[in-house]
Amino acid sequence: MKLSSRGRGCCAGGSRERGPPPRSPFVHQLRFSPLEKAKIAFMTLTLFPIRLFFAAFMMLLAWPFAFIASMGSDEQELEKPLSWWRKIVDVLLKAIMRMMWLAGGFHWINVKGRRALPAEAAILTVAPHSSYFDAIPVTMTFASIVMKAESKDIPVWGTLIRYIRPVFVSRSDQDSRRKTVEEIKRRAQSDGKWPQIMIFPEGTCTNRSCLITFKPGAFIPGVPVQPVVLRYPNKLDTITWTWQGPGAFEILWLTLCQFHNSVEIEFLPVYIPSEEERKNPVLYANNVRRVMAEALGVSVTDYTFEDCQLALAEGQLRLPSDTCLLEFAKLVRSLGLKPETLEDDLVKYAASAMKMKKEKVDLKEFSAYLEFPVSHTLESMFALFDENEDGVIDIREFVIALSVVCKPSKTLETIQLAFQLYQSKSGTITEEDLAHILKTAMGVSQINVTHLFRAVDEEEKGKITYDDFYTFAELHPHFAEDYLYADQMGAESGLETSSLSAPNGICTDFSPDNTGDRRKPLQKKLN
Repeated sequence: MKLSSRGRGCCAGGSRERGPPPRSPFVHQLRFSPLEKAKIAFMTLTLFPIRLFFAAFMMLLAWPFAFIASMGSDEQELEKPLSWWRKIVDVLLKAIMRMMWLAGGFHWINVKGRRALPAEAAILTVAPHSSYFDAIPVTMTFASIVMKAESKDIPVWGTLIRYIRPVFVSRSDQDSRRKTVEEIKRRAQSDGKWPQIMIFPEGTCTNRSCLITFKPGAFIPGVPVQPVVLRYPNKLDTITWTWQGPGAFEILWLTLCQFHNSVEIEFLPVYIPSEEERKNPVLYANNVRRVMAEALGVSVTDYTFEDCQLALAEGQLRLPSDTCLLEFAKLVRSLGLKPETLEDDLVKYAASAMKMKKEKVDLKEFSAYLEFPVSHTLESMFALFDENEDGVIDIREFVIALSVVCKPSKTLETIQLAFQLYQSKSGTITEEDLAHILKTAMGVSQINVTHLFRAVDEEEKGKITYDDFYTFAELHPHFAEDYLYADQMGAESGLETSSLSAPNGICTDFSPDNTGDRRKPLQKKLN
């Protein structure tokens, strides 16, 4: 089997029919020329405050209309056609919202295709989701959306949200996900009595470079959906608001400082699911996503919102851009390990690994260890850790990687587990052991731990305990930045290090300088 370490980018999990693989969909960088900086400075002092005031005024103007129209609305009334006076309010609110977007520089909104009637498609699936400016199609259609329950308590905005009859999701209710799916299903199967539901199936914001995995909620009802694609064909992308990049206010400020902002909304033909798709929401979601990707001219990826959380988790070990743990996390899901039971699985696999008489296992033994049959997914996961391509892997590395995926922000818990797996009878590990632990926990091809190990090993015994490491980490909470990342930069610059080759066969490539590698033949390993 040939797997790629450089050739598989962040969006490697899906179709490559549309151009080269994009970079990380969760990162957005803005670079301005001196002229653009001068324009932004001028607009900040002139147009920005006017636009901000006018947009806020339009939202405040919409509030009393939405408040009056929402008063006394019970569920039975909501399922009836709008009364004449509510229709007038509806038109007024849409006009006010359009003026608000006009104030933001969206002078015209290019709409392509025909919006289906509720009886034709009860659900509108919108992608890519890249910004809070994606609310534009919501205010144009006043379709219901899925929102956090806390949103209804936000002054002014909460009233406007309630007007469009959203499906609220409660974080405090453990059964909220099931109830939300049931409510979507009930509305979608009401034969057009309820307003259409607009859902962003990606579940988080990306940079529009590809379509990440669609959550199946919109597709569980098994009813026809209308795909809706969004484009922002602006020379300078100030719209995109991702997990890593400009913040919410900065995006608002930069966007309002642009003289004109373009947006395109395209309603694609209604997608009618087959009988197989009705029974399989994941298949249905993937096929709709493929149609939307074709319309956008982008590729698709098997990475998800949860992968974004993994990549940007707040822990002592911040995952580097070339980590292969995102690929590992994708394979964990594909294998059938469920997020809700992953911690229990981790405990089971860790206990089993500690009892094993040998650390190296072949594919059949790995299959028996995981209690999954040999499959393409299992072989791909095995290849990630097959360092020497000799058909055996160190099972401890699998446990460490699974711990990071399971608890990405709890670095010290993973380190403690790793110490238990690697330590000698005296409870100590060597520098080589620490290198294996940390490069696996970070999912990188090589790492230099010499400076970190020496800092922890104050007595220069050549070995350390977990208590030594924990005490050091408590005194130096930023030990990774101080002792690891700087050395990584040195290694990448060609400086001599004592780093070891990583046992990770695939490293997803988020770096901006590797575009020339994307069309190279696939290869097994970096080293």
